[in-house]
Amino acid sequence: MSEVLALQEAAVSYLDRSGGLLRLIEECRSFEGSPQNEAIYRFRFLINPSDLIDVSPALADRVLRDPLAATALFKSVCFLTIKTLSLMDQVQTENQVSVVLKLTHLPPFPNYQLNLDEFPRSDGHMRPLAMEGLVIAMTRVTKYTQGARFLCTDENCPCAEGFYHIRVHMPGATESATVGGDFSCLLCFSPLKEDVKSRVLGDKQLAELIDFKALDVLGVQPLSSLRYQSVTLFLRVARVERLSCLDELCNSMRIGQRYHVVGIPAHVHQWPSITWSIEASSIQPWIAERPSRVSKNFQVLHTANACSPWRFSAIVANCFASQVVPPGLYNTLKLVLLMSLAQTGEKDADARHCLDVLALTTDTLIADRLMTYGLGFAERGVRHQAVGELLASVSRDERGAGTANIHAGSALLATGGICLLGDLSKYRKDKIDALQSSMESRAVSVFIPGKKYGEDADQQLSLPLHCNFWAVAGSAVPAKKFARFDSAVLGSVEVASIPYQVPESFGLVVQCREALEDYPLLPQVAHALKQAVQPREPLYPASMQFSTQDYKELLAHAQGLQVELRPEAERIIQGYYMASRRLRSDIAQCSSVSATSIKLLIALAEAHSKLSLRTQVLEEDAVIAVLLCENAITLKHGASALVIPPSAVFPCDLRDLDSLHRRDLALKQLHRQILQFVFTYAPAGSSNIIEE
Repeated sequence: MSEVLALQEAAVSYLDRSGGLLRLIEECRSFEGSPQNEAIYRFRFLINPSDLIDVSPALADRVLRDPLAATALFKSVCFLTIKTLSLMDQVQTENQVSVVLKLTHLPPFPNYQLNLDEFPRSDGHMRPLAMEGLVIAMTRVTKYTQGARFLCTDENCPCAEGFYHIRVHMPGATESATVGGDFSCLLCFSPLKEDVKSRVLGDKQLAELIDFKALDVLGVQPLSSLRYQSVTLFLRVARVERLSCLDELCNSMRIGQRYHVVGIPAHVHQWPSITWSIEASSIQPWIAERPSRVSKNFQVLHTANACSPWRFSAIVANCFASQVVPPGLYNTLKLVLLMSLAQTGEKDADARHCLDVLALTTDTLIADRLMTYGLGFAERGVRHQAVGELLASVSRDERGAGTANIHAGSALLATGGICLLGDLSKYRKDKIDALQSSMESRAVSVFIPGKKYGEDADQQLSLPLHCNFWAVAGSAVPAKKFARFDSAVLGSVEVASIPYQVPESFGLVVQCREALEDYPLLPQVAHALKQAVQPREPLYPASMQFSTQDYKELLAHAQGLQVELRPEAERIIQGYYMASRRLRSDIAQCSSVSATSIKLLIALAEAHSKLSLRTQVLEEDAVIAVLLCENAITLKHGASALVIPPSAVFPCDLRDLDSLHRRDLALKQLHRQILQFVFTYAPAGSSNIIEE
């Protein structure tokens, strides 16, 4: 008894120090002013284990090792406080008080961590554990019984009235365990009946959490015999109108996101099976730790080429993926892929402009290999299989809720990263149409038929889509007379087996001209033969000085950079956008340059600035963005008054310092052409540009 009193005193002392008593008094006043008397009054307390240890190590041990006993202890303290201070007249018995302890964090020790890829997953005790994982499915929010009042059927029993028999939901309990019909009175053992008017409902949502390493199966990692199994997470909210937004767990998760979760493992008994699940206590988004600096090799390269704002990114792209293609080939595509990788990351995904890439080539195999290689450098990379689910699917929940369970497709699983689609000619038309619609709206539309899933009406949900798409499509020079019936003829290229609207959905379209007749395939053939004959010999020593780890550190550092758009870069982007819209408009004032092109230009400029390790978007970054965008628009709609070469970003091969100097001179000349184009066709947008 003395031990219990000591723990109660420690609980009162902690609540006084942490401000819990003041919140208890405020909530009691809000309940006191309510005209309706309720059977159960729920109170939540935030528990900081570090502060609790300073007050009472014994109480902290009780909270961390036996949360149910600790909850009962705080419940008695709460009831005694209410009666001693006369805070609420409605509370007559301790059973009417429901207490929930929310832990802010757990000690950083292995015994308090739960790895979702290990088995068995816990020691069987119901104690709080910390874990992290990826949300792959979620249900709709449904109701559950948070508490119920029961009365004795014997009218002569004291329990026939009052609040003596109250059942409250506990972790691991089913709905029938709270409101079942086989309960007996503790005094006379007569059957109990529920007072339905006093039932307290709350919101419930189920989520499926899986270890993040499970995405390796969907990426470019070699096949493994490991199998990953998800765990069910219960998110509960009681009486939403009285809780702050910090206490609401329902709708606090999003499909495809990664989270830190503190919860209590529990076994849910649903005869004849037992399901292992977790009752969530707190949820926080996972934040990636990025390296503070790049490798020494790239630092030396960056310093040596500080004289030009274009050289560092050009050399990085030229040496990239030398295991797949020889240096100098597919340089434009490699630069675009690196820029798309730099424009990814789970942090601030909502505010980031997406940078999708569609590669047009006569040899889809080489381009697909190049994209597959680049996918390995993404923070989160998913290679979609044409037979799998791309966006989302809906099924009935199997855990008794009966509601719709929304499963993530490859695009949602790649949130904050890259979703590699591969060859678009392998997709059915309905899949292509759904992909095009989602890319245009940047959202996944999910239809839930109400009759099938127990809802009153049909529902249409919209899930945000935050990933960059990579895809390949076959191309050829358009025939002089007519094209094939299954091909789409764009401005200057013929795309086979896909609708002509699809390239428009991809902001950036790149034609791999190295595979055309003007460029022989001899370098690629020699590259493949050298790899086969000398598999362990370095093929290109100059490129091999930058290792795979160097590129991963470079891209991780670039993704974490916060860039700012300089006024002169903004003026070039706005001027080019206005001039292109005006020049490519028809009689009905419909422009072939979409309104989203301004976002593409900004994304390209920001990505090139990040890849160049700058925190400010310079005018030179805007020039690269304009050249890439103009080439893409020319491929889709034909040339304009801004006549630039097809390989404007890489007008010459990069073999030595002299070739880098020639490239700088060519880009400066193109810079002047862009300024003249803006002056001519968008004078309003060029008023602040200093004419060279």
